[in-house]
Amino acid sequence: MEGADVVLLSHTIAKHHTCSAGRSVKAVPAASATVRVAALSRAELTSRVSNGSKLVSSLSLSGDEYTPPATFVGFVAAEKLADVVSTPKFEVEELETDLVVSQRAVLAEGVVTLSLEDPTGRPLPGWTPGAHVDLMLSASLIRQYSLCGSPADTHSWRIGVLRDPQSRGGSDFVHDKLHAGSAVRVRGPRNHFPLVSAPRYQFIAGGIGITPILPMMEAAEAAGAQWRLAYGGRKRASMSFVEDLSAFGERVTIWPQDEQGLLDLQGILGSARDDTLVYCCGPEALLSAVEGACASWPAGALHIERFAAKPGADQPPSGALDSFEVVCQRSGLTVTVPADLSVFEVLEDAGVSVLASCMEGICGTCETAVIEGTPDHRDSVLSDEEQARNDAMMLCVSRSLSNRLVLDL
Repeated sequence: MEGADVVLLSHTIAKHHTCSAGRSVKAVPAASATVRVAALSRAELTSRVSNGSKLVSSLSLSGDEYTPPATFVGFVAAEKLADVVSTPKFEVEELETDLVVSQRAVLAEGVVTLSLEDPTGRPLPGWTPGAHVDLMLSASLIRQYSLCGSPADTHSWRIGVLRDPQSRGGSDFVHDKLHAGSAVRVRGPRNHFPLVSAPRYQFIAGGIGITPILPMMEAAEAAGAQWRLAYGGRKRASMSFVEDLSAFGERVTIWPQDEQGLLDLQGILGSARDDTLVYCCGPEALLSAVEGACASWPAGALHIERFAAKPGADQPPSGALDSFEVVCQRSGLTVTVPADLSVFEVLEDAGVSVLASCMEGICGTCETAVIEGTPDHRDSVLSDEEQARNDAMMLCVSRSLSNRLVLDL
């Protein structure tokens, strides 16, 4: 909705990975530009787009309480940098607006970084390590890129983009058409790869997968946690931020494949530790290898983010249904999802306010709370533990194992 003057929202969320109890929503203060919402899982908030829009419409705003031209697009979850290892409460804002490329730099072979700023100089919403934004390059071309700058910088968002030889248009567009001064529509930030509290971290990055790890290192350093990084790439010339990372000394291991072979995952992960969380981002071959190496680690120790859907994630499990019923509890709407359409497509056709981006189950935009029923999880965002709780699902790819699925929509 270009040109719409809609307030940005901040949301207070109590995030608990081990329970799915009920939520409480605080009253909306009159004549305030901020709506604060408390809930017990990120899914409970990401599913409440239409309700959030109603809250916005009831506010009385003065001229300095909004940021045009921005459109509110939903509730998300992340953690504030200062609280990343100290408290489960955090706040986040999300917007959709036009930003301008303030800086463009070539960091390595095939890799550019863009710094994005509001053209009016207004501050951007806060974000936390692991967050990404959507670049809305055209009506049919939306791509997600991790924020790799500092969460302490409130006026600029930085992303790193690798030109993909098999590009479907996104990375080519960024490399060829976005330069200093270019305008680009941006939505976010959104975080489905948050840094969880721990005394010690093992970070593992492959290629452009270094981007979400950089702010995690900053947060771990600020919190006084111990950490190490193993960073692999095809060759040194294609690896971004190598010069900056060298300042951390022996805590960072740079591992170019053409010089040293594949990362020594057995040496890095061979001994499981109860006090350590492992964070990994990179190509699928690396992620699969890390998953295998962490098989003996405690449950929940490994956190990964994928660039593409996990192999086999879209395969129907035993008991999968061709058709099922979806009940939208808050709107009172009931629809039938046939075999040839996704839950998202059916709900969108029925006029339900839902959001999606990747349509592959990898970005988390369409995550929605499940109130009743058993989802058929086919996404690559939720961990095995999160999927087992069956309190959230990705509408773009996941389906149902029960005849009736009740969603918080």
